[in-house]
Amino acid sequence: MKITVVGSGYVGLVAGTCFAELGNDVVCLDADGAKIAALQRGEVPIYEPGLDELIVRNAREGRLQFTTDKAGAILHGEVVFIAVGTPMGENHEADLRYVRAVAADIGRHMRSYTVVVDKSTVPVGTAEMVAEIIRCTQSESVDFDVVSNPEFLKEGAAIKDFMVPDRVVIGTASERAGEIMRRLYQPLVRAERPLIVTDIKSAELIKYAANAMLATRISFMNELAHLAEAVGADIKKVALGMGLDRRIGSRFLQAGVGYGGSCFPKDVQALIQSLRQHGCQSRILEAVEAVNADQKLSLIPKIERQLGADLTGCKIAVWGLAFKPKTDDIRDAPALLMISELRRRGALISAFDPVAETNCRRAGIEIEYVQRPLDALRDADCLVLMTEWDVFRALDKGEMLALMRSPNIVDGRNVYDPVDMKAQGFRYISVGR
Repeated sequence: MKITVVGSGYVGLVAGTCFAELGNDVVCLDADGAKIAALQRGEVPIYEPGLDELIVRNAREGRLQFTTDKAGAILHGEVVFIAVGTPMGENHEADLRYVRAVAADIGRHMRSYTVVVDKSTVPVGTAEMVAEIIRCTQSESVDFDVVSNPEFLKEGAAIKDFMVPDRVVIGTASERAGEIMRRLYQPLVRAERPLIVTDIKSAELIKYAANAMLATRISFMNELAHLAEAVGADIKKVALGMGLDRRIGSRFLQAGVGYGGSCFPKDVQALIQSLRQHGCQSRILEAVEAVNADQKLSLIPKIERQLGADLTGCKIAVWGLAFKPKTDDIRDAPALLMISELRRRGALISAFDPVAETNCRRAGIEIEYVQRPLDALRDADCLVLMTEWDVFRALDKGEMLALMRSPNIVDGRNVYDPVDMKAQGFRYISVGR
């Protein structure tokens, strides 16, 4: 099948590459000429395990192309995916300017029946808006259908999530478009992975509802972690006991320093705004956001317990800058907010992250960056662990202890065992334990 993916960011690049891996003829379109030129050279602008190898192979074998030619790309696609960014606007609504621009381009350039697919995370009603823009920008009437097909990709595991999905959601009112989408996804659902065909508005809402529920679980556990600390319980054991209940499950029950990234913060806020616009209360999601905002700075009092309220001149080692492991994404990363507050209080920061340093430098975060996690510990007064990269789990504790000026650790991701760390000689504080 001939597919065009408009937008070569995280979602568009993963989707386009995986569709090519399934044997489709894929063109990825982006307005950023520098990004397209880099992709044509085999240089991948994002860190996602395994993605670079798939891009190089499918481009070499002729199934994957990258271009800035709008007309050519849109004419190519039997199915055209809109996978551009929908960042948070000033009023916390989803900013749909890029979606509108792509819809207008599709209307201007399409010449035969096309299935236009909203892959970007968009609020309910966006498909109607896209259809209206396409109709208004057509120079001559050409038949088309707009479909909602939300993505459910986790950064760091996106290829597996695409190729082995929990479910594929297709929102359409058209039997013709629905049949085309079924054929497109047939290779992924042949092993009885569910393909859900629903109305467009339900499909649009499913994506926001899923992310909001996951964010709610995180904030719920983070709030409960404060009670666990107060009464002397262990939040990890609480999570284990809850997760074994089949009605609840174990995913997203880990307490820590809050959620970040490109999805949960903006999607929860966008859903709050949508509820308000339709006269509905948003008390639960407002609480989810409030808990998360507080949680991002919840390690500061723990650091003060070890170093005192005056942090001037204290050297603090930070392990992990990305909002989660297996990604270089620093958008709304809790580590960056905490670093900003520590620096405001006069602390000196030495940081390590295996892949996110480049993005931090681009963002103008002026701290000391080191090439090995142990290098950050030299003469450190405290280690703060912000991202649970696997590389941190089995480092030599004796060497860690010898390098630090003071053996203080604040573990924001509960990577280590408290009893073991205290036995090793550390003053160790974690979350909810």
